Amino acid sequence: MALELRQQLKLTQQLIMTPQLQLAIKLLQLSRLELMATIRKELEENPALEEVVDAEGDGGVEGMEGDGERVEFSPGEPSAASEPALTAGERSEPDWSAFLEDFSTPPSRTAVETEEREAPKYEAFVSRKETLNDHLLWQFLMTKPSPADEAVASYLIGNLNRDGYLEVSLEEAAAANGVAVEEAERVLRVLQTFDPIGVCARDLRECLLIQARYLGFENTLVTDIIRDHLPHLERKNYKAICKALHASPEEVIAAVNIIKGMEPRPGRPYSDETPQYITPDIYVYKMDDDFVIVLNDDGLPRLRVNSMLKRAVGRGRRVGAEAESYIQQKMRSAAWLIKSIHQRQKTIYRVMESILRFQREFFEKGIAHLKPMVLRDVAQDIGMHESTISRVTTNKYAHTPQGIFELKYFFNSSIQREEGGAIASASVMERIRRIIGAEDPRHPLSDDQIAQILRRENIRIARRTVAKYREMMRLLPSSKRKIL
Repeated sequence: MALELRQQLKLTQQLIMTPQLQLAIKLLQLSRLELMATIRKELEENPALEEVVDAEGDGGVEGMEGDGERVEFSPGEPSAASEPALTAGERSEPDWSAFLEDFSTPPSRTAVETEEREAPKYEAFVSRKETLNDHLLWQFLMTKPSPADEAVASYLIGNLNRDGYLEVSLEEAAAANGVAVEEAERVLRVLQTFDPIGVCARDLRECLLIQARYLGFENTLVTDIIRDHLPHLERKNYKAICKALHASPEEVIAAVNIIKGMEPRPGRPYSDETPQYITPDIYVYKMDDDFVIVLNDDGLPRLRVNSMLKRAVGRGRRVGAEAESYIQQKMRSAAWLIKSIHQRQKTIYRVMESILRFQREFFEKGIAHLKPMVLRDVAQDIGMHESTISRVTTNKYAHTPQGIFELKYFFNSSIQREEGGAIASASVMERIRRIIGAEDPRHPLSDDQIAQILRRENIRIARRTVAKYREMMRLLPSSKRKIL
């Protein structure tokens, strides 16, 4: 077979995403924290973009056109920042001498010395959360230990996991510090009396026994259950515990309730994990008989294009080609960012308006009245593509009269009713939760019984679906919900 080289013409059509469209799509799918980080990064890298410092601190985003014309943003009708361009009469070199004159003179030595003397140290403002190791070592040093005991205690404390459990054996601790195992055990017993109660235990059983002893339940039914019947307790096999300990069901249940109040992870309060609190992107308020949507602009920097760069090229000598290209690129990038943020806010507002139209009963009455809805419904309502709606509703949260929900929460599958119609799956899950919450603890309902109750309420659902929803809500099966 012979190989040959030929030229061929082919006419095709393809969609090419412009930089503006790519930036708009990128910002649209960012969460609130990610958007703020992106804006801060752009402020550091782009000299044509600046933050408006407003004494009122309203927050938000604004554009700056021409020589200082300010364009404010409103949720209902966002503005589009125009792309700045250099006109023929503005292509000249700026006179930087007057501008830099005030900054060329170094500050006086007296001012610097005064600032250094009066300004507080930076370390005074830096706070660090106390760790479990620091807390335990501080308590042990208060006992005025010997150097050998201090070394053993430091070794044991340094080998605690994040939950406060000891991860090394006493033999290893004794060998590492050159002491007898009895000495290491004596130090461990001292550490186990410190706050938080239950710390430095080697397993869950020892941790609970330490807490029971501290609470005054030593040599009682509580310690007997922890010491000998912990597997039965995990499976909620209370009958076996009653039979083995010759105790009444009421006594066992009372002891179990005491054990439930203990802390299985004593090191939890000293965890170094910082909780991430949800900041809503949208607030939905009910005023009279209507709902009002308010975009949350708190904390978002107010942006504008730096008009000084545009005015600067209108004075003096001609700007070089490289400098002109750089200024044009940075000012265009700043205008695109402001416009993309405006478009993002407008899209989120329109999506929330559409959700409010579809799910008005939910906002008025609660989760039980949530209707089935898919992305296509909102996309057709506001004239956008489903992928855009998916990006808007990802990692965006709304504060409603019923609580804080992710926008994805309002989109759920439907379950058919016996007599026609449909109901949202989230409403069915809420109904299952209420049925289980109202059941008799001595005779809990099985998944099949819950399915029969739902069928009587005109909800067609299978037993396996009830089990699936129950597991999603982290509810135990009937065998483990039963109380004697």
